[in-house]
Amino acid sequence: MIPLILLANAAAEVPPPASVDEPDIVVTATRRSQNLQDVPVAITAIAADRLEATGSFNLGRVVQLIPSVNFTASNPRNSAITIRGLGAPFGLTNDGIEQGVGLYIDGVYYSRPAAATFDFVDIEQIEVLRGPQGTLYGKNTTAGAVNIRTKAPSFTPEGRMEASAGNLDFVQVRGTVSGPITQRLAARAGLSFTSRAGTIRNVRTGLDENQQRNFGLRGSLLWRATDNLDITLAGDHNQQNPRCCVQVFVRAAPTLRAANRQFASLAAASGYAPPSLNPFDRLVDTGTPHAAKQFFGGAALTLEWDAGPGKLTAITAYRYWNWYPSNDRDFTGLPITTVSANFSRQQQYTQEIRWASSGDGPVSVVGGVFAYRQTLRNDPLQEQGSAAALWLLGPGNNPALLDGLRQTVALDYTNDSLAGFGQIAWKVNDRLKLQGGLRLNWDRKDADYRATVTGGLVTSDPVLIARKNSVLGPQAYVAKFNDFNVSGDATISYDLADDVMAYVTYARNFKPGGVNLGGLPTDSAGNPLLGAATIRPERVNHYEAGLKTRLWDRALTLNLAAFRTDISDYQTTVVNAQIGVLRGYLANAAAVRVQGLEAELSARLSDAVSVSFNGTYLDGTYRRFTDAPPPLELTGGPQVVDVSGQRLPGISRWAGTLGIDVHPEVTLFGHAGRLIAGTDVLARTGFSSSPTPSAFLNAPGYVLVNGRLGWQSDAGVQVFAWVRNAFQARYFDLLTAAPGGSGLVAGLPGDQRTGGITIGYRF
Repeated sequence: MIPLILLANAAAEVPPPASVDEPDIVVTATRRSQNLQDVPVAITAIAADRLEATGSFNLGRVVQLIPSVNFTASNPRNSAITIRGLGAPFGLTNDGIEQGVGLYIDGVYYSRPAAATFDFVDIEQIEVLRGPQGTLYGKNTTAGAVNIRTKAPSFTPEGRMEASAGNLDFVQVRGTVSGPITQRLAARAGLSFTSRAGTIRNVRTGLDENQQRNFGLRGSLLWRATDNLDITLAGDHNQQNPRCCVQVFVRAAPTLRAANRQFASLAAASGYAPPSLNPFDRLVDTGTPHAAKQFFGGAALTLEWDAGPGKLTAITAYRYWNWYPSNDRDFTGLPITTVSANFSRQQQYTQEIRWASSGDGPVSVVGGVFAYRQTLRNDPLQEQGSAAALWLLGPGNNPALLDGLRQTVALDYTNDSLAGFGQIAWKVNDRLKLQGGLRLNWDRKDADYRATVTGGLVTSDPVLIARKNSVLGPQAYVAKFNDFNVSGDATISYDLADDVMAYVTYARNFKPGGVNLGGLPTDSAGNPLLGAATIRPERVNHYEAGLKTRLWDRALTLNLAAFRTDISDYQTTVVNAQIGVLRGYLANAAAVRVQGLEAELSARLSDAVSVSFNGTYLDGTYRRFTDAPPPLELTGGPQVVDVSGQRLPGISRWAGTLGIDVHPEVTLFGHAGRLIAGTDVLARTGFSSSPTPSAFLNAPGYVLVNGRLGWQSDAGVQVFAWVRNAFQARYFDLLTAAPGGSGLVAGLPGDQRTGGITIGYRF
């Protein structure tokens, strides 16, 4: 707690800014409209004007404003949202487990984080809740929730249009329009289109890779049936079809394998050299076409009835997600893995009914029920080429052994969940408040996995057959998971003074168990290890203490939090490099701990100047994981290693953001308006990019600086220039060990400097 005391003392020594009327920030993430500072939960809220000013048109950009949140994506399917380092296993996505961070848009749960790669359309506000959220939300989440609200149809005509252009052939067009159809019926429609050239050059094809090609539509109808009953029908469709996603050569790590099984020797034997040894030359030579084509969308019917003593909300929703990728999984120009495409089609149905009490009485209640069904059909396809035998099995093998070896998979998966949840708060007196919540949760998962193999060398030799199967083998299994659990939380909050609240929270939560949907590891004889077909639920114990303050006539807000999360049977993705598996599988680490400190400060120094600072310290470690797969550098050595006490992947020990906005009134050409000037800085220390810590898969820290300058008229016209990564920081979003254990490390470089101009008009 010493850092918190120092921060509070340091803030107290700063001369107070000029008194200004700082408007309250209202959030609905707690299922009621409440002032952000009155909610005893760590929440960050970002309103639409802040999103627009910073150019945060998708979640990948929003997280650059919130250091405790991270979003990684080697491609849209392999997307993961984490809060305080928790939420999803690091690495390849396995559909057989739940996300620990819930993504909600207008109250609808999105089970596919791939939705976060698309552009926002008509956003009102984004609210990020940190810590377990199981007693207020339909779907149980152990790490937090991202709650996104879009703008509702308006009974007053309004609209906006915006166009942007920049380097890398960046073009973006966004627009919305809303207004009444009748006295009780209003409509809203919005669209977004984004196109950008790739950031990586393919020297073999001459094409640019890692493009952006996004298009989205969203529409809604609001029927004000009575003065206290609103019924909203909303629908959206989004599509993305870029040439994406590729990673570049970073380094060749030494392993414990014989010299002729390591990258340098294998490359020499193949007459191969990477197009560049400098990853920031951004060059690749992959031969397999890259594609990241996806479609997702859905519809939701929302009923909101203000019944006087409470508000009843019912949300019925349907969503779909279809994924058609093509990848080069060996990261080289060699014909090792010539086809890698995990086609996927998902549908989900959700029904939530929730009641929240109204008024400002001593007792308030929220309660609801939630039903969820997800169906998934995956058709993964992989094929090996003429260089596969050398790279995956070693010298001395007949190249024809694996050439044309093809595995096709038929996977059917159903995920059902039912829950009842509720929370009650009691104002004991004007200062003390007690709050408790309970959740009853049932989950069932059923999977039918069937892989068939064709091609490769036709042989009856059992040794050669075993070698083929160690790379791509036939496999069939049925996996089932069924579980019921009870979770809950308790919070005590106390107003130490006007606009100063302290709170402590304990939460006991569960992340449902799951099933492995990417195939199972095999024993030395090539038989699948059926014991790995399912994984156990995570059991979470979360402790948090926080302080929320508004100082100097509410011109300055300072929020502090200290937390610790203990997880038993932590769900992680592992890849055993000792065999030729090309996909990760799920496993449980016995115990994990994440603890840390957070500080959020915002100050409006005057009507024209505001500053903000968010800082996070995170310590995430495996407390007990004695049977982890070996790291890359120990390939060829032990089959398992003890990584107890070592750090979790994806967690930076220190991260922080600083924002400065200056917007004085300025009249140009006789038109009144405001100057738009600002900068945002994100700093992050290094992080591990491997589930099992490896010295060669540590991504270094970095600092990103973004800026903007322009003018906005009172009549609704705005023009401004912007730049991102202004100082051309060289950094990696993630690093990856190539399949086969040669020591090859590939990486996804973060975007280089980009800039452009945006012109907009709103009425």
